[in-house]
Amino acid sequence: PAEAPPLFPFVFIVIACGAISGFHGLVSSGTTSKQIARETDATFIGYGGMVGESLLGLVAVLACTAGFTSIAAWHEHYRNWNVAQGLENNMKAFIDGTALFIHQLGIPMEIAQAFIALVAVSFALTTLDSGTRLLRYNISEISETLRIPVLRNRYVSSLAAVAAIGLFAFFEVDGRAAGMALWQLFGTTNQVMGALTLLTITLYLMQRKRNFWFTFLPMAFMMTTTVTAMVLKIGDFWELRQWMLLALGGGILLVALWLIVEAVLRFRRPKSLEPAPSD
Repeated sequence: PAEAPPLFPFVFIVIACGAISGFHGLVSSGTTSKQIARETDATFIGYGGMVGESLLGLVAVLACTAGFTSIAAWHEHYRNWNVAQGLENNMKAFIDGTALFIHQLGIPMEIAQAFIALVAVSFALTTLDSGTRLLRYNISEISETLRIPVLRNRYVSSLAAVAAIGLFAFFEVDGRAAGMALWQLFGTTNQVMGALTLLTITLYLMQRKRNFWFTFLPMAFMMTTTVTAMVLKIGDFWELRQWMLLALGGGILLVALWLIVEAVLRFRRPKSLEPAPSD
């Protein structure tokens, strides 16, 4: 469509979570690994979780296409690229479309819409809960590097995490909550973290002389895609004078490039300097 971004790289950024997700990489390393009874359970939980996420993505696509009551409603929502944009418009299309499916079972439309809205809000709340817990873990780990023992206290790190999230909830950009403005960086940032997760696993497999190609190849593709997307988005932020998004996007890009350089140096390190793998 007119005014839409190019298919590459953004089609691979839109198809997030179901195929690859950096947020799930954080969750699996920060919480899931501490909750499973045995290591072999990770296969069922990880693979099954992503299959479930893919099914949710399929439902979302169906709701935002077949969920319109008429062709006129379809054209009203998708008459151009800019009208269809925005988290509010996307959520409304999902809630109304899914509610229409439930309505076919004889449930009143208003009740179906309220139920789906409750599911969507619950999803956001549980995600925020997980994000807060992961941020607390990150703050505690950063404290070890910076040698700030007070941040290792669970109450102090939790308060710092809540304060950081609260800042983006109450701080406004162009009259909107900063968190809503940061939504423009969600897809790219999520996929960058996914690529870095695959990069970490690839290094792990290489160090232990295991087959690493099944993680290296998707990592290389995702890294190329996400870095390209981030560079293009940074260009848009510069043109629109969106300085906060420009600074955050630029910072994320620099960190990603730094980790790529570190990984390349690790790949090229002489074998004689590598520590022997421990069992």
